[in-house]
Amino acid sequence: MPTLLLALAVVSTGLYAGFMLVFLTGVMPGLARLTDDQFVSAMRRINETVPRAVFLLVLVATVAFPVAALAVPEEGRPDARGWLLAAALVCSVLNHAVTAAGNVPLNNALAAAENARPPVLDAAARAAFETRWNRLHLVRTLLVLAAFALLVAAAVG
Repeated sequence: MPTLLLALAVVSTGLYAGFMLVFLTGVMPGLARLTDDQFVSAMRRINETVPRAVFLLVLVATVAFPVAALAVPEEGRPDARGWLLAAALVCSVLNHAVTAAGNVPLNNALAAAENARPPVLDAAARAAFETRWNRLHLVRTLLVLAAFALLVAAAVG
């Protein structure tokens, strides 16, 4: 069972890390080329679409499986594996903290600006969103990539 839980932790974290990396290296640079109104509209639609069941399942799995892998006793588990799992878990939790405290409030503010009274111009909404969101996204991407690397090291070590 511990081996299966570790494998599921590696797979779920790898999927999430890949998603985050593609967003960092492909989606956001592509959106950066859009006009203000196109960018704001596209980000609003993305923010409405992404948090669906499959995404949320993978998101939760990046914490749940490392916790389970640590909690289930493993006869002869090397100390290093436990420490690698714990470090990966810390990185995943920090990733979620950055998301919850940083990116989600920015997403919510961008959504709220759509129907604000008085209206918020798309240029102002973008200016309040894009740079901060991208910086936070870089941090959370690095955290989940570190979690993935640590889990792989735990699995092969």
